Amino acid sequence: MRYIIFGESHGPAVGVALEGVPAGIPLDLEAVAAEMARRAPGQGPLTTARKEADQVEILSGLFEGKTTGTPLCGVIFNTDTRSKDYARLKDLPRPGHGDYPGFVRYKGCNDYRGGGHFSGRLTAPLVFAGAVAKQVLAPRGIAVTARISNVAGIDGPTPEQMEAAILAAKAEGDSVGGRIRCAVTGLPAGLGAPDFGCNVEGIFSQYLFAVPAVKAVGFGDGEGFASLRGSQANDPLYMDGGQVRARTNRSGGVNGGITNGMPVEFQVTIRPTPSISRPQDTVDLSTGEDAVLSVTGRHDPCILPRAVPVIEAAAALAACELLGI
Repeated sequence: MRYIIFGESHGPAVGVALEGVPAGIPLDLEAVAAEMARRAPGQGPLTTARKEADQVEILSGLFEGKTTGTPLCGVIFNTDTRSKDYARLKDLPRPGHGDYPGFVRYKGCNDYRGGGHFSGRLTAPLVFAGAVAKQVLAPRGIAVTARISNVAGIDGPTPEQMEAAILAAKAEGDSVGGRIRCAVTGLPAGLGAPDFGCNVEGIFSQYLFAVPAVKAVGFGDGEGFASLRGSQANDPLYMDGGQVRARTNRSGGVNGGITNGMPVEFQVTIRPTPSISRPQDTVDLSTGEDAVLSVTGRHDPCILPRAVPVIEAAAALAACELLGI
Protein backbone atom coordinates (compact mmCIF):
# COMPACT_ATOMS: atom_id res chain seq x y z
CA MET A 1 0.00 0.00 0.00
CA ARG A 2 1.66 3.17 -1.21
CA TYR A 3 0.47 6.59 -0.13
CA ILE A 4 0.91 10.17 -1.25
CA ILE A 5 -0.06 13.08 0.98
CA PHE A 6 -1.22 16.34 -0.55
CA GLY A 7 -2.19 19.82 0.60
CA GLU A 8 -0.86 22.66 2.71
CA SER A 9 -1.54 23.75 6.27
CA HIS A 10 -3.49 26.85 5.24
CA GLY A 11 -4.71 25.66 1.85
CA PRO A 12 -8.27 24.49 1.21
CA ALA A 13 -7.60 20.95 2.42
CA VAL A 14 -5.09 18.23 3.16
CA GLY A 15 -5.49 14.62 2.17
CA VAL A 16 -4.01 11.32 1.13
CA ALA A 17 -4.36 8.86 -1.72
CA LEU A 18 -3.68 5.20 -0.88
CA GLU A 19 -2.84 2.86 -3.72
CA GLY A 20 -2.89 -0.92 -3.38
CA VAL A 21 -5.52 -1.18 -0.66
CA PRO A 22 -6.89 -4.74 -0.75
CA ALA A 23 -10.45 -5.01 -2.06
CA GLY A 24 -13.27 -6.06 0.23
CA ILE A 25 -12.02 -4.60 3.52
CA PRO A 26 -15.09 -3.48 5.55
CA LEU A 27 -13.90 -0.04 6.62
CA ASP A 28 -15.04 0.92 10.13
CA LEU A 29 -15.49 4.68 9.79
CA GLU A 30 -16.17 5.10 13.52
CA ALA A 31 -12.77 3.57 14.26
CA VAL A 32 -11.23 5.92 11.68
CA ALA A 33 -12.89 8.91 13.37
CA ALA A 34 -11.58 7.79 16.76
CA GLU A 35 -8.02 7.70 15.40
CA MET A 36 -8.45 11.16 13.89
CA ALA A 37 -9.76 12.51 17.21
CA ARG A 38 -6.59 11.35 19.00
CA ARG A 39 -4.48 13.62 16.78
CA ALA A 40 -6.90 16.53 16.38
CA PRO A 41 -5.78 19.99 17.58
CA GLY A 42 -7.49 22.21 20.13
CA GLN A 43 -7.69 19.62 22.91
CA GLY A 44 -6.50 21.82 25.77
CA PRO A 45 -3.61 23.95 27.04
CA LEU A 46 -0.98 21.37 26.01
CA THR A 47 -1.83 21.69 22.31
CA THR A 48 -2.36 24.37 19.69
CA ALA A 49 -5.55 26.42 19.98
CA ARG A 50 -6.35 25.80 16.32
CA LYS A 51 -9.76 24.11 16.05
CA GLU A 52 -10.20 21.50 13.34
CA ALA A 53 -12.78 18.72 13.33
CA ASP A 54 -10.51 16.58 11.12
CA GLN A 55 -13.45 14.78 9.55
CA VAL A 56 -12.35 12.71 6.58
CA GLU A 57 -14.38 12.84 3.38
CA ILE A 58 -13.66 9.75 1.30
CA LEU A 59 -13.69 10.62 -2.39
CA SER A 60 -12.90 7.26 -3.93
CA GLY A 61 -12.05 3.64 -3.23
CA LEU A 62 -14.99 2.87 -0.91
CA PHE A 63 -18.35 1.46 -2.03
CA GLU A 64 -21.15 0.09 0.12
CA GLY A 65 -18.86 0.14 3.15
CA LYS A 66 -16.04 -1.88 1.62
CA THR A 67 -12.82 -0.96 -0.11
CA THR A 68 -12.94 -1.41 -3.86
CA GLY A 69 -9.27 -2.12 -4.45
CA THR A 70 -8.88 1.07 -6.48
CA PRO A 71 -7.06 4.11 -5.01
CA LEU A 72 -8.59 5.19 -1.71
CA CYS A 73 -8.60 8.97 -1.42
CA GLY A 74 -9.52 10.87 1.74
CA VAL A 75 -9.65 14.65 2.11
CA ILE A 76 -9.76 16.79 5.27
CA PHE A 77 -10.88 20.38 4.77
CA ASN A 78 -9.10 23.16 6.66
CA THR A 79 -11.60 25.36 8.49
CA ASP A 80 -9.66 27.39 11.10
CA THR A 81 -6.71 29.11 9.44
CA ARG A 82 -5.17 32.46 10.36
CA SER A 83 -2.71 33.09 7.58
CA LYS A 84 -1.92 36.63 8.71
CA ASP A 85 -0.06 35.16 11.70
CA TYR A 86 2.53 33.83 9.26
CA ALA A 87 3.12 36.87 7.03
CA ARG A 88 6.64 37.46 8.37
CA LEU A 89 7.67 33.88 7.63
CA LYS A 90 7.68 34.61 3.92
CA ASP A 91 11.11 36.20 4.39
CA LEU A 92 12.14 35.12 7.90
CA PRO A 93 12.53 31.32 8.08
CA ARG A 94 12.08 29.68 11.45
CA PRO A 95 15.25 28.11 12.86
CA GLY A 96 14.84 24.35 13.10
CA HIS A 97 11.89 24.27 10.69
CA GLY A 98 11.60 23.29 7.04
CA ASP A 99 11.05 26.91 5.97
CA TYR A 100 14.53 27.60 4.59
CA PRO A 101 15.24 24.20 2.99
CA GLY A 102 11.76 24.29 1.45
CA PHE A 103 12.40 27.78 0.08
CA VAL A 104 15.58 26.56 -1.59
CA ARG A 105 14.17 23.23 -2.80
CA TYR A 106 11.09 24.79 -4.38
CA LYS A 107 12.74 28.01 -5.60
CA GLY A 108 10.70 30.25 -3.32
CA CYS A 109 7.37 28.94 -4.65
CA ASN A 110 6.51 27.01 -1.48
CA ASP A 111 3.42 27.95 0.55
CA TYR A 112 4.93 29.36 3.74
CA ARG A 113 1.62 29.88 5.58
CA GLY A 114 1.60 27.71 8.67
CA GLY A 115 4.55 25.79 7.27
CA GLY A 116 2.69 24.81 4.10
CA HIS A 117 3.44 21.23 3.12
CA PHE A 118 6.06 21.01 5.90
CA SER A 119 3.46 21.53 8.64
CA GLY A 120 2.46 19.02 11.26
CA ARG A 121 -1.03 19.55 9.83
CA LEU A 122 -0.04 17.06 7.13
CA THR A 123 0.04 14.29 9.75
CA ALA A 124 -3.78 14.33 9.81
CA PRO A 125 -4.09 12.49 6.47
CA LEU A 126 -1.24 10.21 7.56
CA VAL A 127 -3.34 9.15 10.56
CA PHE A 128 -6.23 8.39 8.20
CA ALA A 129 -3.96 6.22 6.06
CA GLY A 130 -2.69 4.51 9.21
CA ALA A 131 -6.23 3.89 10.43
CA VAL A 132 -6.94 2.06 7.18
CA ALA A 133 -3.69 0.11 7.51
CA LYS A 134 -4.61 -0.94 11.06
CA GLN A 135 -7.89 -2.37 9.78
CA VAL A 136 -6.01 -4.29 7.10
CA LEU A 137 -3.64 -5.70 9.73
CA ALA A 138 -6.19 -6.56 12.42
CA PRO A 139 -7.64 -9.70 10.75
CA ARG A 140 -4.07 -11.00 10.56
CA GLY A 141 -3.69 -10.65 14.33
CA ILE A 142 -1.31 -7.68 14.07
CA ALA A 143 -1.70 -4.66 16.33
CA VAL A 144 0.20 -1.38 16.74
CA THR A 145 0.37 0.52 20.03
CA ALA A 146 2.49 3.44 21.20
CA ARG A 147 3.00 5.55 24.31
CA ILE A 148 5.00 8.54 25.46
CA SER A 149 8.16 7.24 27.10
CA ASN A 150 9.95 10.53 27.75
CA VAL A 151 9.08 14.21 27.80
CA ALA A 152 11.51 17.05 28.44
CA GLY A 153 14.10 14.54 29.66
CA ILE A 154 11.72 12.83 32.12
CA ASP A 155 11.57 9.06 31.56
CA GLY A 156 8.19 7.40 32.05
CA PRO A 157 6.46 10.65 32.96
CA THR A 158 3.16 10.69 34.81
CA PRO A 159 0.39 12.86 33.24
CA GLU A 160 1.04 15.42 35.98
CA GLN A 161 4.78 15.54 35.27
CA MET A 162 4.18 15.81 31.55
CA GLU A 163 1.67 18.62 31.95
CA ALA A 164 3.95 20.54 34.30
CA ALA A 165 6.96 20.28 31.98
CA ILE A 166 5.01 21.36 28.91
CA LEU A 167 3.24 24.25 30.61
CA ALA A 168 6.52 25.48 32.14
CA ALA A 169 8.08 25.69 28.67
CA LYS A 170 4.95 27.32 27.24
CA ALA A 171 5.00 29.99 29.95
CA GLU A 172 8.54 30.91 28.86
CA GLY A 173 7.62 31.06 25.18
CA ASP A 174 9.49 27.81 24.57
CA SER A 175 8.78 24.18 23.72
CA VAL A 176 9.88 20.66 24.66
CA GLY A 177 10.44 17.35 22.91
CA GLY A 178 10.65 13.76 24.04
CA ARG A 179 10.29 10.16 22.92
CA ILE A 180 7.53 7.77 21.88
CA ARG A 181 7.87 4.00 22.20
CA CYS A 182 5.93 1.80 19.81
CA ALA A 183 5.34 -1.94 19.47
CA VAL A 184 4.00 -3.95 16.54
CA THR A 185 2.76 -7.31 17.80
CA GLY A 186 1.74 -10.37 15.81
CA LEU A 187 4.33 -10.20 13.03
CA PRO A 188 5.64 -13.70 12.25
CA ALA A 189 9.33 -14.57 12.19
CA GLY A 190 11.11 -14.51 8.85
CA LEU A 191 9.87 -11.24 7.33
CA GLY A 192 12.36 -8.91 5.71
CA ALA A 193 15.91 -9.47 4.51
CA PRO A 194 19.43 -8.26 5.30
CA ASP A 195 19.61 -6.41 2.00
CA PHE A 196 19.28 -2.71 1.28
CA GLY A 197 15.63 -1.72 0.87
CA CYS A 198 14.35 -4.97 2.33
CA ASN A 199 15.54 -4.99 5.96
CA VAL A 200 12.94 -4.47 8.66
CA GLU A 201 14.64 -1.54 10.39
CA GLY A 202 15.10 0.23 7.07
CA ILE A 203 11.47 -0.18 6.03
CA PHE A 204 10.13 1.10 9.34
CA SER A 205 12.64 3.94 9.48
CA GLN A 206 11.71 5.37 6.10
CA TYR A 207 8.08 5.69 7.24
CA LEU A 208 9.01 7.07 10.65
CA PHE A 209 11.44 9.68 9.37
CA ALA A 210 8.72 10.93 7.00
CA VAL A 211 6.89 12.18 10.12
CA PRO A 212 7.76 15.83 10.84
CA ALA A 213 9.92 16.34 13.95
CA VAL A 214 11.24 12.73 14.15
CA LYS A 215 15.02 13.05 14.55
CA ALA A 216 16.09 9.60 15.77
CA VAL A 217 14.86 6.00 15.67
CA GLY A 218 16.21 3.17 17.81
CA PHE A 219 15.08 -0.46 17.76
CA GLY A 220 14.94 -2.43 21.00
CA ASP A 221 17.52 -0.94 23.34
CA GLY A 222 18.66 1.37 20.54
CA GLU A 223 21.52 3.60 21.61
CA GLY A 224 21.57 1.73 24.93
CA PHE A 225 23.50 -1.05 23.19
CA ALA A 226 26.57 1.18 23.29
CA SER A 227 26.91 0.62 27.05
CA LEU A 228 26.12 -3.13 27.13
CA ARG A 229 28.24 -6.26 26.86
CA GLY A 230 27.23 -9.04 24.53
CA SER A 231 26.11 -11.15 27.47
CA GLN A 232 23.69 -8.37 28.40
CA ALA A 233 22.60 -7.39 24.91
CA ASN A 234 21.72 -10.87 23.60
CA ASP A 235 18.18 -12.24 23.84
CA PRO A 236 18.37 -15.87 25.10
CA LEU A 237 16.25 -18.32 23.09
CA TYR A 238 14.07 -21.17 24.36
CA MET A 239 11.40 -23.57 23.08
CA ASP A 240 7.77 -22.86 23.93
CA GLY A 241 5.35 -25.53 22.71
CA GLY A 242 7.35 -26.15 19.57
CA GLN A 243 7.90 -22.44 18.93
CA VAL A 244 11.21 -20.61 19.29
CA ARG A 245 10.88 -17.70 21.70
CA ALA A 246 13.23 -15.16 23.28
CA ARG A 247 13.29 -14.44 27.00
CA THR A 248 13.99 -10.75 26.42
CA ASN A 249 13.51 -8.40 23.49
CA ARG A 250 16.52 -6.10 23.56
CA SER A 251 16.86 -6.40 19.78
CA GLY A 252 13.36 -5.09 19.23
CA GLY A 253 12.13 -8.16 17.38
CA VAL A 254 14.71 -7.90 14.58
CA ASN A 255 17.96 -9.77 13.91
CA GLY A 256 19.89 -9.54 10.68
CA GLY A 257 17.22 -7.28 9.21
CA ILE A 258 14.59 -10.03 9.64
CA THR A 259 11.77 -10.37 12.17
CA ASN A 260 12.44 -12.99 14.86
CA GLY A 261 8.85 -13.47 16.07
CA MET A 262 9.06 -11.08 19.00
CA PRO A 263 7.22 -7.74 18.89
CA VAL A 264 8.93 -5.21 16.67
CA GLU A 265 9.70 -2.47 19.19
CA PHE A 266 11.30 0.90 18.59
CA GLN A 267 11.58 4.34 20.10
CA VAL A 268 11.44 7.60 18.17
CA THR A 269 12.86 10.91 19.35
CA ILE A 270 10.69 13.96 18.68
CA ARG A 271 12.38 17.35 18.58
CA PRO A 272 10.91 20.38 20.40
CA THR A 273 8.51 22.40 18.28
CA PRO A 274 10.57 24.98 16.30
CA SER A 275 7.77 27.59 16.39
CA ILE A 276 8.41 29.45 19.66
CA SER A 277 7.73 33.03 20.69
CA ARG A 278 11.18 33.62 22.15
CA PRO A 279 13.45 35.78 19.95
CA GLN A 280 15.66 33.69 17.66
CA ASP A 281 18.40 34.59 15.23
CA THR A 282 17.50 34.05 11.59
CA VAL A 283 18.03 35.73 8.22
CA ASP A 284 15.91 37.94 6.00
CA LEU A 285 15.70 36.17 2.64
CA SER A 286 14.52 39.35 0.91
CA THR A 287 17.49 41.47 1.97
CA GLY A 288 20.20 38.89 2.64
CA GLU A 289 20.78 40.31 6.11
CA ASP A 290 20.69 38.88 9.62
CA ALA A 291 17.39 39.25 11.46
CA VAL A 292 15.56 38.32 14.66
CA LEU A 293 12.28 36.42 14.71
CA SER A 294 9.65 35.90 17.40
CA VAL A 295 7.01 33.50 16.08
CA THR A 296 3.38 34.45 16.60
CA GLY A 297 0.27 32.38 15.99
CA ARG A 298 -0.99 29.12 17.46
CA HIS A 299 1.49 26.32 18.05
CA ASP A 300 1.93 23.21 20.17
CA PRO A 301 4.41 23.72 23.02
CA CYS A 302 4.94 19.95 22.69
CA ILE A 303 3.64 17.72 19.92
CA LEU A 304 4.09 14.43 21.79
CA PRO A 305 0.46 13.99 22.98
CA ARG A 306 -0.82 14.34 19.41
CA ALA A 307 2.10 12.49 17.82
CA VAL A 308 1.35 9.09 19.39
CA PRO A 309 -1.33 8.13 16.79
CA VAL A 310 0.91 9.53 14.05
CA ILE A 311 3.75 7.17 14.97
CA GLU A 312 1.28 4.28 15.16
CA ALA A 313 0.02 5.19 11.68
CA ALA A 314 3.53 5.22 10.21
CA ALA A 315 4.29 1.87 11.86
CA ALA A 316 1.06 0.31 10.56
CA LEU A 317 1.87 1.40 7.00
CA ALA A 318 5.41 0.04 7.37
CA ALA A 319 4.06 -3.29 8.62
CA CYS A 320 1.82 -3.51 5.56
CA GLU A 321 4.80 -3.02 3.28
CA LEU A 322 6.77 -5.62 5.21
CA LEU A 323 3.92 -8.10 4.67
CA GLY A 324 3.69 -7.25 0.98
CA ILE A 325 0.23 -5.71 1.33
